[in-house]
Order: sequence, then structure tokens, then C-alpha cells
Amino acid sequence: MLMTRGIEALRALATGRLVVTSDGIPYLFEKLPRRKVWNAIRTELSVYVKPLRPWGWPTHLMIEPSTLCNLRCALCPISVGFERPQGLMIPALFRRIMDEAGAYAFTLLLWDWGEPFVNPHIYEMIAYAKTKHVKVISSTNGHFFARPEQAEALVRSGLDTIIFAVDGVTQSTYERYRWGGDLEQALDGVRQVLAARRRLGSVTPVVNFRFIVMDHNEDEIPAVRVLARDLGVDVLTFKTLNHCLRDPYNGTTAASSAGEKFSPTQTRYRRFRTDAGGHRLRRRQNPCKHLWNGPSIHWNGHVSPCTFDPQDKHVLGSLDGQSFREVWRGAGYRQIRREFKQNWDAMELCGECSYAYEGGSLSCETMAEVVFFPSFTMTPDCAGDAVS
Repeated sequence: MLMTRGIEALRALATGRLVVTSDGIPYLFEKLPRRKVWNAIRTELSVYVKPLRPWGWPTHLMIEPSTLCNLRCALCPISVGFERPQGLMIPALFRRIMDEAGAYAFTLLLWDWGEPFVNPHIYEMIAYAKTKHVKVISSTNGHFFARPEQAEALVRSGLDTIIFAVDGVTQSTYERYRWGGDLEQALDGVRQVLAARRRLGSVTPVVNFRFIVMDHNEDEIPAVRVLARDLGVDVLTFKTLNHCLRDPYNGTTAASSAGEKFSPTQTRYRRFRTDAGGHRLRRRQNPCKHLWNGPSIHWNGHVSPCTFDPQDKHVLGSLDGQSFREVWRGAGYRQIRREFKQNWDAMELCGECSYAYEGGSLSCETMAEVVFFPSFTMTPDCAGDAVS
């Protein structure tokens, strides 16, 4: 793997071109500044060696625009018990984060917990992030885009990919997991975004129709393939459900037991690989890279190790009073990197995380299937010399 990435890096240095994959979808970068490529090389070496102070800056960012949500999903921490303060990220904080950390990043995942498009400044945030030549990907339950003006605002923002999380083809199936949701309103949101894209002559955002496969909806897999095709989306992704032994979101077994009840029967759509007795296969080496290449930044500026810390139990610093550089190389990050390097499986956060088991790597394995339709276009991001 390291050899493969080394070859890719050398090719990127020579050509200025690189393809980065997120959730099974490839993103093309062209005219990459050499400093961005060199940083990626240093960051990948950091992932491999695991120094306490990384040799590079994050190549992937997750930023949380909002913890507020119009729905209540069955296993979401917001539904089962959210302990930290909720709110909306302000544009000034977002711009400061992107000014400090955006120049080296390839992708920005603009969500964490909550519905991102509750934040009225979300389109302004997307547009600003695009000035840093990153691929911006966001996720939604789709209800806001049933209004044409919202759909047009999304297209005009320059967002690269929008994930519509729709886990059923009938209302009765859909609402089993997405409590309070209206399937037809969500589907109309998909239609409105595609229509706005056509009106404005844009190829973005790529529309990714997301289907989390669960026990109650796996019989609808053939029907959702037809639905996605008829809607005219670009990509259909079947994602596996996360149901770890001890729920990493809330530190209890209650949600984990509930998650097991939602788990599908078909092996290919179950997240974790198991032995002959049905027991999860634990990894010898945890492949997680987040401590060296991908922080999660909450709406109020709290920096967390990853998305599996929704309750802010492992805050590593706050951008309210510190720069990103100070947090990224600070004492909190150094301590958790030391613990991960020495004995990750004994850590509260990492020991029962999805990554701890075979099949649970969020970088690639959790997508059970990715279906590309003829409308899919891998558009280049031409960085030029803007950040050189």
C-alpha cells in the first residue's frame, strides 16, 4: 500500500494530476501545486510512521455546520441522547478554519452530526471553501431542497457532491429509521436539485443517492436501483450499518443492541466480517488515519479526533482561543497519538470503533456497492497557482 501511494505521489509531482477517492467516488485534481503534493507525501509518511507531531497538514477535513436537525434517526446520537451544546457554526469561524487548514486539503466533508442545511450560511461556506480548491462533499436528508430556490442555491454554491440519505422506497420503510421524515418530500428534493442543475447548465453537484442497508429495507434493494435510475441521479451507494459491540457514540450498549436489530441478513451488506461462529474478526493493526490526516471540527470550534466523538468527550483543543496549528501539534493531539501508537485497542475511543474490526474502515470498506449511472462526470479541480 505504501509503495502504491509512493508511485501515485511521484506521478502527481510529475503531472500535477491526482485522483482522490471518497465513499467510492473518484475526484480528479489537475494543475496541483507542488507544495500540496509534497504535503500529501509527508502526511502519508506520518500515517505510516505515526510521529507525535505530524510531518504534514491534514489532507482531509470534516467540519460540522450544525448539530440541529429536522429529523430524528433511530441510531443517531441526536435522537438517543445528545449531551453537548447544540448550535450553528458562524461564517467567520469557518473562514478562519479554511484559511489555516484548507490550503493543503483535498476533500472537505461538510457535515458531522446534524443536518448541515439547517445552517442558513451553508451556501456561503461552500463557496468560500471552493476558493481553496478542495472538493466539497455534503450530506442531507433532502427535505430542504423540495423548495426550488434552495436547490438553485445549492447548485450555485459550487458544491461538488451532495449525498441524499434515503433508506427506503416506501414511506413505511423509510420512517422505520428516519423518524419524522417524509419520503416524497426527500425524493422531491432530489428532483429539484437535478432540475436546478439542468436549468443552470451545471454538472455539479454530483448527486449521490445513499441507501443504508438494514434488516427492514434490504428486500427493497432491487426497487431502489430502479428508483435511482428513474430519478436520474449520478451515483447510487449502498452503505453498511455501523453497530459496534460497544456503541462508540454514547459509551453504552443500549444503542449497540438496537443497531444489531437493524442489521441486514445478507452478508455482503453487513459491515463486519465474521468467523465461522459469527464473531466479528478483530484487526491486528488499526488502519485509522484520522489522527494524522483528518480532524473533525465541531460547530463551536472544538477539534475532535474523528466523527466517533459526537459528545465531545475527547476534545483536543478549541479554535475559539487557539490556532489550528496550535491544536494540530498541541499537547492533546500528541497524547492521543501516543496512546494510539502504543495500545490503540485499550483506548475508550478506538478500542471498539468501527475501524477495530475487519470490514469497518470508513475510507473504503463501508461502501458495500457503488453504482455509477451514465450521467456521472468526474470533473477536474484546476488549482492553478492559487495556493502555491
